[in-house]
Amino acid sequence: MHIIPIENLALIAAPATLVLLILWKWSAGVGSSVYALARMVIQLCLIGYVLTFIFETEYASLVIAVLSLMLGVSSWIALRSVSEHRGRLYFKALLSTLLVNVSLLALITQGVLQAKPWFQPSVVIPLAGMVFAVGMNSISLFAERYFAELNRSSETDARNIAYKATLIPTINSLMAVGLVSLPGMMTGQILSGVSPLIAVRYQIMIMLMFFTSSGLTSALFYSFIKQQSIDFVNKK
Repeated sequence: MHIIPIENLALIAAPATLVLLILWKWSAGVGSSVYALARMVIQLCLIGYVLTFIFETEYASLVIAVLSLMLGVSSWIALRSVSEHRGRLYFKALLSTLLVNVSLLALITQGVLQAKPWFQPSVVIPLAGMVFAVGMNSISLFAERYFAELNRSSETDARNIAYKATLIPTINSLMAVGLVSLPGMMTGQILSGVSPLIAVRYQIMIMLMFFTSSGLTSALFYSFIKQQSIDFVNKK
């Protein structure tokens, strides 16, 4: 696989800087974008070293600890879109992600890929990152739209609108894959020399995982918050 020299990363940083200039010119919140980019670089550099160590571990307890941390953080970030409700919704988001996405992770790693040992870090952790991120985004999208619609629509309409909005990014990805885009896993495998025919199988697995995670996580999250949300709105 082609190794990217560090200095070559400056080439892609240049157009990203252009976006920052536009945000600054239009007074559209450049500070948060600079923070997000800086945080992304630091986090990825650190995780590169951490994963090098974790991938060599022979202890299931360490992998479980990493997954637990990922689960807790993703559930917290998921409620960033409704930060005023974060305290009372956190454990519902955590439980939704746990029940749906840990189950999906187990199905894929043990049923589809049959990883051995069952906690094989180089398989379990990257896939967990993918599915937890999808669950996180689905909760975030659903919560933001649901609470916004509750102020002007019936509860049922708010649920329906929020659920449809939550699935839009995933459905767009399903329709575009192979025609408009070659997703990350497939592109990475092809760049590393894997046959496109084999890479396609992995990508189908990932896309089905994404669709299921997005749909079930948001639906389960809704079932946990429905009555509490209605009571909260009625008190306003």
